[in-house]
Amino acid sequence: MPVGNRLMRSFVEPYRVEGSNWKEGAEKSMNIPDAPVVELEIDGQKRKFDLDDPLLPDWVADNTLSSEDYPYDKKLKKKHYKKALEDLHEELVKAQYWLQESGQRVLALFEGRDAAGKGGTINAIRENLNPRIVRTVALPKPSDTEQGQWYFQRYITHFPTSGEMVLFDRSWYNRAGVEPVMGFCTPKQHEKFLEEVPEFERLIEREGIHFFKFWLTIGQEMQLKRFHDRRHDPMKVWKLSPIDIKALQKWNEYGEARDTMFERTHSAYAPWTVVGSNDKRRARINVIRLLLNSLDYDGKDKEKIGEVDKAIVSNP
Repeated sequence: MPVGNRLMRSFVEPYRVEGSNWKEGAEKSMNIPDAPVVELEIDGQKRKFDLDDPLLPDWVADNTLSSEDYPYDKKLKKKHYKKALEDLHEELVKAQYWLQESGQRVLALFEGRDAAGKGGTINAIRENLNPRIVRTVALPKPSDTEQGQWYFQRYITHFPTSGEMVLFDRSWYNRAGVEPVMGFCTPKQHEKFLEEVPEFERLIEREGIHFFKFWLTIGQEMQLKRFHDRRHDPMKVWKLSPIDIKALQKWNEYGEARDTMFERTHSAYAPWTVVGSNDKRRARINVIRLLLNSLDYDGKDKEKIGEVDKAIVSNP
């Protein structure tokens, strides 16, 4: 068992006594956020969702994979996923050598709704790569000093140097989604961002950086299921934040913010790639395929990489 899991279990086990719920004690010691019952409207029907109920409602469970018109009715089999991922990892190692030898730079942003699978996709890319060459950037909320800076400034300091790949787990696009929806920025700041970001990304393209913007999309029922899984799994409960819980009732607002973002920031030089991620396995494989197919590295084996699945990968 990984060290992190053992440590988490050491916090949780004291509360696993007969006749009690582990969350009752853990909520106090681990600062787990409250989760009130919320009223939702899904496909024209009003629903009540209790995140604390250990039983997932049938109206969620029966529609998770098919939500948001996902084209597959079954997840990719694990054996097929592992084989594809093994081939892709071999190609990623080749790409890593090419980066070091050529001095090329790669910058990829991973955005999407909460629980869309951004972190897992990044981990699938980095699993067998050198962490000094392929870095993840996941910034906390800005400090007082950063709040007084140009908005893009704190992100630029993490950009790749010669021979590096940097993967942002959320990025400057916070200002296009969570910040305006949750009231963390003003409408004026939001509009200023939308005006400036195309110019900012034009500079990235002119600098010669290989630049990717991925939006991982999930259906509402799938998001509810993943939130529910986190709430009732002592090893995953840390992933559930107060913002996640507040966002449960803002599905439409996030959708409107996303659509505005696509309209204002999708361009020929910095395009968005939308990846359906109700099935995380398919999403991870196709993100890696797109990355590899876009890089002109030595020894590329196109058969091992495979074709991007256009049923779940598209532009806005």
